[in-house]
Amino acid sequence: MTLHKITTYSRDAKLALSLLSRTPISVEDGAYQRAAKAVWAYGLVGIVWGALVWAVGLCAVALNIPSGLAALIALGSGLIFTGALHEDGLADCADGLWGANEKQRRLEIMKDSQIGSYGTLALVVSVLLRWQLIKELMLAEFAFAGLIVTAVLARAAMPLLMVYLPHARSSGLSHSVGRPQPKHALIGVGIAAVIALSFAGLIGLAALLCAGCAALLCSTIAQRKVSGQTGDILGATEQVSEIFVLLAIVALLP
Repeated sequence: MTLHKITTYSRDAKLALSLLSRTPISVEDGAYQRAAKAVWAYGLVGIVWGALVWAVGLCAVALNIPSGLAALIALGSGLIFTGALHEDGLADCADGLWGANEKQRRLEIMKDSQIGSYGTLALVVSVLLRWQLIKELMLAEFAFAGLIVTAVLARAAMPLLMVYLPHARSSGLSHSVGRPQPKHALIGVGIAAVIALSFAGLIGLAALLCAGCAALLCSTIAQRKVSGQTGDILGATEQVSEIFVLLAIVALLP
């Protein structure tokens, strides 16, 4: 591997981290021109998220904080890391996709910064489910592997929608990134699959399949409701994938 390729891959990873988190990381001039090619690195951001949430949870438990509260604190650290980017997308999608009957009106609602009843309920369900599932991972002493696998697979699922669905609107974060080529998304999926299998074996394989099902479900709904994808839909896909993967892992724990 040449030095140029290593530098390019490093820049892609930094760009992915800057797009999917609030990490104060500097990105080189012109890096955003590779935004569509850098989607392969989205899953790598999940390694950082998973390690952070695990470390915070471990510290909380070491301070004799009850497991339930420790899991909530750990999840909160993940929300701070991402700036609740994906949760915001989930809430906007819940309000927009089920709050109107016409495509254009759905997109308008999704763009509105105010949260409605559907969005509130979606956030409550997402946080409660993930909180309890993370607690189960901690109790089973499978938190490190489980969180890494979950975060990597959930983020690797997003580029699949970017590839196979058109943009639903001509503005927004997803549109500014551009439409990736299939190979860049599939490289990301391949990396995520290797990580899942390495960390969790057969449980990782089941988690991979569940992430694929979540991506397919979100893609089908997005195509039917707004004939494409937006940044909010990508965020919702990440959230749904996280829940699907966590459910699979917890269900299969010995």
